[in-house]
Amino acid sequence: MIIAGVGLTVVLVLVVGIAVARKIDGDSAHFLVAGRRLGIPLVAVSLTAAAVDSNATVGNTDLTSQFGFWSGASLALGLAICLTLTGIFLAKPMSRMKLFTLADFFRIRYNRPTEVVASLIMIASFVTLLAGNLVACGFLLERFANIPYAWGVVLAVALVLAYTIAGGLFSDAYTAAIQTTITVVAAISLLVWVALSYGIVIPEGMGPFDFGQLTDPAQGAPINWATLIALGVGDIVAIDFMQRIFGAKSPEVARRACFAGAIGTAAIGIIFAIVALTVTSVLGISIEDGPILFTLLADYAPPVIAILVLSGIVAASFSTASGAILATSAIAVRNIFNVRRLSETGPDPLLKWTRLAMIPMVVAGAFLAIRVSQTGILLTLAFDLMLACLAAPFILGVFWRRPGVSAALGAAAVGFVVRMVFLALTPTLYGVPNDLLYIENTLIGADFDGWATLVAAVVGFGTYIAIGLLHRRSEEQELAELAELESLKQEQEAVLERA
Repeated sequence: MIIAGVGLTVVLVLVVGIAVARKIDGDSAHFLVAGRRLGIPLVAVSLTAAAVDSNATVGNTDLTSQFGFWSGASLALGLAICLTLTGIFLAKPMSRMKLFTLADFFRIRYNRPTEVVASLIMIASFVTLLAGNLVACGFLLERFANIPYAWGVVLAVALVLAYTIAGGLFSDAYTAAIQTTITVVAAISLLVWVALSYGIVIPEGMGPFDFGQLTDPAQGAPINWATLIALGVGDIVAIDFMQRIFGAKSPEVARRACFAGAIGTAAIGIIFAIVALTVTSVLGISIEDGPILFTLLADYAPPVIAILVLSGIVAASFSTASGAILATSAIAVRNIFNVRRLSETGPDPLLKWTRLAMIPMVVAGAFLAIRVSQTGILLTLAFDLMLACLAAPFILGVFWRRPGVSAALGAAAVGFVVRMVFLALTPTLYGVPNDLLYIENTLIGADFDGWATLVAAVVGFGTYIAIGLLHRRSEEQELAELAELESLKQEQEAVLERA
């Protein structure tokens, strides 16, 4: 019964996603940025659906049950902080630039080599994010449909690919309306059922007002702060969030949608964390039996609650996975291989090759999900890389005009090396064993977990600022930026003419 109910949700999402594909009309501008036609409701729900993924639900409850509220809820709260900061500082200027991908910014602001380097880092980061969402789907199908984990991952990514490859951002936005509605109803229903059945029980030292989790290293404070900062700042360089902002019909729409998305994301994340604290305390559910949330739904919850919540998890995972597939494929084709759309008659090569590029992206994401079956850590690790490498060139580069190519490339290179070295030497990753890349050593212990993120971020930002102060960008770079902006303006005018 449960899997049948979830299956109906999946079918509904597929039908809607494929049905709106007709809006693409053979134009990559419609496919990548929805023709820049999306209003506040669609942008807001698509941002919320992208933020409230399996990591912010399944990963949230797993981490909360083990380490406390701030360990798990920080996943969602970090994303809410990101959307708030983006709404305050970046939504309007990014929307005004009329970019097709976030990597376009690095070409315009710096140069072509910087664009390629940034694109490679973005793709690596978001393939990791894609994998994190596939992990939850794989566990869900294994637990409730008796489908082997690896085959569950493959089935999930195939379903997401089906509607993303058809309708691009239009499909993502319209299906997000369904996905967000289900997730909100599911979260509220779950909280009400838990409260009525068991009350709200917060174990001592584990709750939202137990701030030792943010001040005491023994309670995981460095890890919790690393999560908040990696997601709150590193996620600003999120290619899927920005893709949705580029699809907004005006800068003001983009700004308001960010704030709405932040509120929804924070509320849902807090609900799942409170539920995790209550049920682990009252029912004694352990992570050793599998994901906390899945055990609760399979063994204790009424079928209707289980169907709602699992449908919400699948819907949220599908939305984030869809955005990651679309954004990484677009960046690979447009920003690495330099394919552009055509304004004249004939098929649009950017549309064609972006769709084809989705296949290797989903293969890479599925492989990583099968190799590293962790929910929460893959999300945070994805934005660790963005925080260390690209956050400074992007965030500071929007407002500080002095730094040039050397500052951007220097920050990306140094930040990447430092973060990857720490990843290889630290035995744990956000409180769980480092199964991704660990070289046994006596130099760094588990107590450095969390600090690795923060130190790498400081090094990345510090490198950008230091080089920017020492080397002002040249007049040639400034002229090149103006030329790139003019080229982008002409490309946008071609979009409007074709529309």
